[in-house]
This record gives sequence, structure tokens and C-alpha cells, in this order.
Amino acid sequence: MVKIVIVEDNEMNMRLFSDLLQVRGYRVAECLDATKAVALVRKEKPDLILMDIQLPEISGLTLIERIRRLPAFRKTPIVAISAFVMPAEERAILNSGCDAYLSKPIDIPTFFKTIAGFAPPPARAAAKG
Repeated sequence: MVKIVIVEDNEMNMRLFSDLLQVRGYRVAECLDATKAVALVRKEKPDLILMDIQLPEISGLTLIERIRRLPAFRKTPIVAISAFVMPAEERAILNSGCDAYLSKPIDIPTFFKTIAGFAPPPARAAAKG
């Protein structure tokens, strides 16, 4: 089963992302506390990481840097999710080690297309929708 770790401090956004992904058949691990994100990634060994950039405890960019330092996760796709980002900031996010960027509020078809580009949905779920 395809595993995705979501790092997001907003509970409503977390619920939305998690529910959307689970409907498509993904296994999801949630992290509302950014200080625990690296430990969760190590434990879950995800196929994809969704990372909010504007987190209260630790910047998402700092977390991406910490994750990329771990040999097992250097190539794990990371999709950054953030609101209110200017073009220069988006470039900085992508240059930080992210593989893609999505803006909030998310566009659901774009969300699914981006996720599927890095972690295709499980076959049984893909056949349903």
C-alpha cells in the first residue's frame, strides 16, 4: 500500500488532505506537531511526504532539509503546501528540496494529479474513481 506522511498544523486542512487521500486508497500518517515530523517519517518510511511550509514550531523548509540529510529519504518525493506565496518564494521552496508545490486553498483535481505523479493510487481505488 502507498504510504503518505502529511505534516500540517491546521486540523481542518489535515482532515481534508487525509480524507481525500484515504478515499483514493492511500495509507496516511498525520503529523500535527512539526517537532515530531522527522521521527514519524523515519517510522513510517513513506512513499511521499506532504509538507506544510508555514509551521509554528519549525519551518517546513527546515524540516525538508533535515529529512533530506537522512540517506533513506534523499529521494523520497516531498510536495510542499503553503498559502500566500510569491513567485520568488515558490522558487525558493522548490530549490529547498521539494519536488512540487501546491498552494492553499488546494484545487482538488490539481491535488490528485500532483499526488498521483509521485505516488500512483492503489489499483483498487484507482479503478473506482
